[in-house]
Amino acid sequence: MRLVVGSDHAGFPLKGELLVYLRGLGHEVDDVGSFDPKPVDFPDIARKVAAAIVSGKAERGLMVCGTGVGASIGANKMKGIRAAVCHDVHSAHQCVEHDDVNVMCIGAQIVGPWLARDLISAYLAAEFESSEDFKRRVEKLAQLEREG
Repeated sequence: MRLVVGSDHAGFPLKGELLVYLRGLGHEVDDVGSFDPKPVDFPDIARKVAAAIVSGKAERGLMVCGTGVGASIGANKMKGIRAAVCHDVHSAHQCVEHDDVNVMCIGAQIVGPWLARDLISAYLAAEFESSEDFKRRVEKLAQLEREG
């Protein structure tokens, strides 16, 4: 799968471990920053992650910040993005299956590397369940996005 991964400074150390994991699984990974532990604003990274998905350069995204919350808020401001904070395996797969999430956000101060790997595995293995109920709900999310 083609993935885009980004982090702020709080997520930078964990992101490094996750890049190794993702590439080891055979995924094509585009790292859009941050590239060192110096402070960076998470909305700037969220924009880069979202742009890669909206442009079709990546199929899904992963953002790592301190709690995952700021990354999720930032990514969700971008048209075409459905981002979710996931700190448990059930949410990591169900957000894709039911809500067609395309950016998973993880809090490096909340989860450790072992759980982050489990979350990523669940997220990447999940596929959108295209039943009429889920399609209708995702279309309503798109309508909210269009109407503001």
